[in-house]
Amino acid sequence: MSKGKLAKFADMETYENVFQYPYSVVSDVPFAMRGRWHEQYFNNQNPIVLELGCGKGEYTVELAKRHPDRNFIGVDIKGARMWTGATLALQQGLKNVAFLRTNIEIIDRFFAEDEVEEIWLTFSDPQMKNPRKRLTSTYFMQRYRRFLIDQGLIHLKTDSNFLYTYTRLMAGKNGLPVDVQTDDLYATHADSDGIEVSIQTYYERMWLDRGLSIKYIRFHLPHEGVLEEPDVEIPLDDYRSYHRSKRSSLETSK
Repeated sequence: MSKGKLAKFADMETYENVFQYPYSVVSDVPFAMRGRWHEQYFNNQNPIVLELGCGKGEYTVELAKRHPDRNFIGVDIKGARMWTGATLALQQGLKNVAFLRTNIEIIDRFFAEDEVEEIWLTFSDPQMKNPRKRLTSTYFMQRYRRFLIDQGLIHLKTDSNFLYTYTRLMAGKNGLPVDVQTDDLYATHADSDGIEVSIQTYYERMWLDRGLSIKYIRFHLPHEGVLEEPDVEIPLDDYRSYHRSKRSSLETSK
């Protein structure tokens, strides 16, 4: 029988690799380790990479195992899920992994200017009717600029054609340099060039089993330039993803 939610939360209160600051706790109080992750936690100057919406954290852990010369932080508000990756990282003695339980809307409170080099977005909720909650929206790009290095990398892996299409249009509208984009990752790319094809999350394997193709785009985020939302109608996804629905009878959204 799997461990209960309350027991997992109790575990994580004792985990040295977990930092828990949901919005209700952090409020307007600054995070003491902001700008000091290298010195106060990782004890090195290796690049920091975030996975936003890390879920169970297995992607964060696998990235850390493959790249011991980089530091990885998985971020999510769902602590009971995060327990899986945090526990695994401790069991395997991975010192280049941390987990931050907080609301992604306030992610810029936890990292200082130029403190992060890359961001991974793995199977984020497409938020088809609410652009401000979409993790590849210009609203979030502005937040990422506050702590991501100039021209820092953003990776998106998704089962959602809506989110993939929106992200391509957003990058194109704003002239963000795109390195790679594909609407069928496993048909077009091998495990190379920073794409990490062979790392698959629990939910990704479920969608692959359902016959869904996995989309991927990797682009750079410059500090300069005013960001604008693409004014284009995009067809909504025509299926219900895990614990998600269209939440609309409309067929398209911006």
